[in-house]
Amino acid sequence: MFDEISDKFEQAWKKLRGQDKITTSNIQGAIREVRRALLEADVNLQVVKEFSDRLTEKAQGADVIAGVRPDQQFIKIVYDELAEVMGSENSPLAEAETAPTVILMAGLQGTGKTTASAKLALHLRKLERSTLLVATDIYRPAAIDQLVTLGNQIDVPVFQLGTDANPVEIARQGVAYAKAQGINTVIVDTAGRLQIDATMMAELVQIKQAIAPHEVLLVVDAMTGQEAANLTRTFHDQIGITGAILTKLDGDTRGGAALSVRAISGQPIKFVGVGEKVEALQPFYPERMASRILGMGDVLTLVERAQEEINIADAEKLQEKILSAKFDFDDFLKNTRMMKSMGSFGGLLKMLPGMKINDAQIKEAENQLKRCEAMISSMTKQERQDPDLLGKSPSRKQRIAKGSGYKLQDVTKLVSDFQRMRIMMQQMGKGKMPPGMPDMMGGNLPPGNQASYGKKKKKKKGFGEL
Repeated sequence: MFDEISDKFEQAWKKLRGQDKITTSNIQGAIREVRRALLEADVNLQVVKEFSDRLTEKAQGADVIAGVRPDQQFIKIVYDELAEVMGSENSPLAEAETAPTVILMAGLQGTGKTTASAKLALHLRKLERSTLLVATDIYRPAAIDQLVTLGNQIDVPVFQLGTDANPVEIARQGVAYAKAQGINTVIVDTAGRLQIDATMMAELVQIKQAIAPHEVLLVVDAMTGQEAANLTRTFHDQIGITGAILTKLDGDTRGGAALSVRAISGQPIKFVGVGEKVEALQPFYPERMASRILGMGDVLTLVERAQEEINIADAEKLQEKILSAKFDFDDFLKNTRMMKSMGSFGGLLKMLPGMKINDAQIKEAENQLKRCEAMISSMTKQERQDPDLLGKSPSRKQRIAKGSGYKLQDVTKLVSDFQRMRIMMQQMGKGKMPPGMPDMMGGNLPPGNQASYGKKKKKKKGFGEL
């Protein structure tokens, strides 16, 4: 996400490095790089022009704070403007004073509207808001079945009357059913088309008039770039929407849609889809997104995701084991699986401030983890809980290598790295920073210990070298 625009922004910062202050002359090169970065990210031309003009005005009038370099000051100005163009602050989902809150989902076919409806239902369920999904897409083959399947997956009921019923009547009866059952929120999934047409718009208007929704959310594909903003504006002009959900944002390295929707359509982005899993929906925070675009990470979202997925009691037990150097292979597996439950490994890494990592490096790190898991899975329960056994028994390591499909030297390296990692984690837990970290997940090693699993005499980059 945003890899391309982040890399381009780096060129802008370089224009100001080594300068002692921001001036009219030296700021122009940096702003030119920012403008180029935005255009290449498929941000709307009008947005780019207005953004550049505001940036020029604010940068030239900025007083550089003592102890802050001009390039750092410029980054702060760009950050503020990025957050501003995306809406400044989070736009929360409506909640009616008298239940149910009704949410109408709209969008073209293929944008992930049905999946987004289920993702939103799961998000609301986590907030302890009971939810009902209503299936009104009677045109797309298996659309109703898809919503029912997703509803079963997340334990959210689906109201449907089959493909012969009128979509307006399905929506009306669905809302009435939710009201009778005391359900907090109704999400109405509507039909899409390959392109905007009069029939689709007329049906949406009729459904909207029949159920009087508190939210009308347009689901748009982030991969369409600035066209997502134009689409949002068109839908708003014709049916009146209250916000947008950007899907497939994890697959868009440019970021043009996120930067254009609010400015062009006037409607806020309320949620973003960042993966195919039904859990992969996040509330949209402009300031956090600005931080990600600038490669500054997103610690707040990372912490929130950890709070959702990590059991505090388990975390405390793990901390105790680390401090006492009793961390074993079972703990390692549990820890890596806990990380996976929070999302993709690469996505988590990119939320860390200052973590510069490309897709190839992420893939290699993920492969390293898979190799570790394969070898650990070939160990007996006793061996996983007592790693010292393996250090004393070549025959055990030989058996593990054969069972996992790797070489003896790979298992030997795994055990050696694990032992050193356990000692170093204990030192870090006591406030000491060890000079090197083991390479179990691609990390940096002291000189002479850079061998990679399954390969000889080939040095691979670790996390510490990214």
